[in-house]
Amino acid sequence: MNVKETDRTYLSGTYNRFDLWITRGKGALCYDDHGREYIDMTSGIGVNAFGYSDPVWAEAVARQASLLQHTSNLYYTEPCAALAEMLCTRTGMKKVFFSNSGAEANECAVKAARKYAAAHHSTESYRIITLKKSFHGRTLTTLAATGQEGFHTRFLPLTEGFLYAEPNDIEGLRDLVENNKVAGILLEIVQGEGGVNLLSEPFLKAAEQLCREHDLVFMIDEVQTGNGRTGELYAYMHYGLSADVITTAKGLGGGLPIGATLLGERIADIFEKGDHGSTFGGNPVCAAAALSVLSRLDDAFLREVARKGDYIREQLSDHEVSGLGLMVGIKTDKPVSEVIKSCMDNGVLCLSAKEKLRLLPPLNIEWEQLSRAIDVIRACL
Repeated sequence: MNVKETDRTYLSGTYNRFDLWITRGKGALCYDDHGREYIDMTSGIGVNAFGYSDPVWAEAVARQASLLQHTSNLYYTEPCAALAEMLCTRTGMKKVFFSNSGAEANECAVKAARKYAAAHHSTESYRIITLKKSFHGRTLTTLAATGQEGFHTRFLPLTEGFLYAEPNDIEGLRDLVENNKVAGILLEIVQGEGGVNLLSEPFLKAAEQLCREHDLVFMIDEVQTGNGRTGELYAYMHYGLSADVITTAKGLGGGLPIGATLLGERIADIFEKGDHGSTFGGNPVCAAAALSVLSRLDDAFLREVARKGDYIREQLSDHEVSGLGLMVGIKTDKPVSEVIKSCMDNGVLCLSAKEKLRLLPPLNIEWEQLSRAIDVIRACL
């Protein structure tokens, strides 16, 4: 099969693919159809937390698949229950709803905030404040939540009820809260797709305080920042924040699709039977994969992630570097597409985020591989 030709013939043309056919991988290394090796600094856009074909992860997935691959949420399964317990135990949250993606996790958060506001304030208090340059998903509702007009124009009308604040503008955020009927605030600690922009600690704490003062639902989107990516289990932990809702996906499943909406004490019981659902949510195989990932993200491992992030910043200190942990954005002097192509030609795979080069390597990338990749990236920059 000519995979590239077949792909172009039969798949919807929604992806601007690189001219690269990946056939296999191990850890942070992958190989194309000619056997050429690449150091992958993308990890499937932050999904492959332990790289390609991790043996511990693969064994957990295979074992569960051989026992029970799916039942529906009409029945109990052990991996689903165990994963919910682990997430709540490690975050202090109280309940979990499982879905298949970050967008679905964020949709669930919006529903939870609106139901809480309707019950405690009024049905007119449905507006959700997000931030400009944010990204929350590609469904109609999460596109509306995304504070980037470029994502909106071709799919109007979007779900109504979203307001957009400037990142790090505390007074602007306060003005939106005090002059609108609002259900909650939804934000990312680091705006990934928006340019790997780290929000300031004063702004984050002000957003939480505004939610407390006005009885709003404080929601943190940890789809890309979560599951060890920033050097803490979840990025909000760097700042001691206390959210009502945390959403996550991507690295949680280590390569299988799973999203999770974690509900704090104030909102833990907001959903009643029939309020929400997902056919595949909490699928036993995906839950087993996530248990394998989360169980290995201990303090020592997370410290190593932070050290690797510090190393990247030290090695590229001649450039403007943003982000947190192993979620890195680098301002480039020449067009970022040229840098990505040059890196690929030299055996390193990278991403972009707006005008920046973006790095999301596997959390367990070996130091020697990381060093080689950074040498290539520095030369291409």
